Amino acid sequence: MAELFNRPRRLRRNKIIRDMAAEARINPDGLIQPYFVCDGTGIKNEIESMPGIYRESLDSLLTSIAEDHKLGIRRIMLFGVPDEKDAGASKALGEDAVAVKAVKTLKDRYGEELFVSADVCLCAYTDSGHCGLVTGDKVDNDKTLPVLGEMALWLARAGCDCLGPSDMMDGRVGWIRENLEHNGFVNTLIMAYSAKYASSYYGPFRDACDSAPGKGDRRGYQMDYRNRREASTELSLDIDEGADIVMVKPALAYLDIISDFSRQTDLPVAAYNVSGEYTMVKLLARENIVDERMMVMENLTAITRAGADIILTYHLRDILKGGWLE
Repeated sequence: MAELFNRPRRLRRNKIIRDMAAEARINPDGLIQPYFVCDGTGIKNEIESMPGIYRESLDSLLTSIAEDHKLGIRRIMLFGVPDEKDAGASKALGEDAVAVKAVKTLKDRYGEELFVSADVCLCAYTDSGHCGLVTGDKVDNDKTLPVLGEMALWLARAGCDCLGPSDMMDGRVGWIRENLEHNGFVNTLIMAYSAKYASSYYGPFRDACDSAPGKGDRRGYQMDYRNRREASTELSLDIDEGADIVMVKPALAYLDIISDFSRQTDLPVAAYNVSGEYTMVKLLARENIVDERMMVMENLTAITRAGADIILTYHLRDILKGGWLE
């Protein structure tokens, strides 16, 4: 038998060696916890398809975030869920818009101790459930842009640190950036959902926001999951239009896109570990089929290994409560 001089197993022999030699490490400072804020008071309703995640009124949200801040959550993403919807997404606009009120209250309370990002999209605010305004039976790209720009401006006025346009309308990053610049909000970040795919992994999120389209689907504006090169086109456009961070959504089925982005830009690359990915783990763990901690950490490590610098994940609260990163 030939002598073995090269033995890769030496670096796997025990935990202390494996930790020393690990190539990919989850960055806790790059993790963002999403929250759903709704109109009303005294509301904290668990989303049935997302165990452990809630739709909350602002008073309840403040309590939840205070507890989570003690845990170590310093970066959040807000999604507004209004009590009324209409064709013009009017509830997304103005100082009384649910997400705008939440941003202002949180920034007044926490200042720079809490990084507040907010979704910029119309799907939760339109009676059609689409991410843009509808003309006839089509989502009207150019008619939607001014509304997105106005929504972004209201959030910036409230003190939002980072805007997350997730609608996938052509030109929306440039429209929002120009609107911000012209109104003096030159330091507001844009985290563009550059490659957001039309995905079956969004089902639980649509329950959370009551935002499933009444007619048709979103394949006319969200990306086709068969396409890879197209994501690079979207990336280039968003960078040219003024994005500060670029995102891939979903994450686990699109690790190749995350890897492409990390090689193609020096901007921070975010990935959204979406609702369906979260719920799959929760359901498997509930049935004692998997170890929840091990699966969550494996999933987030895979996303990190692919090249993501920032990960939005509903698991963050559980990670910190359980000390899973230690």
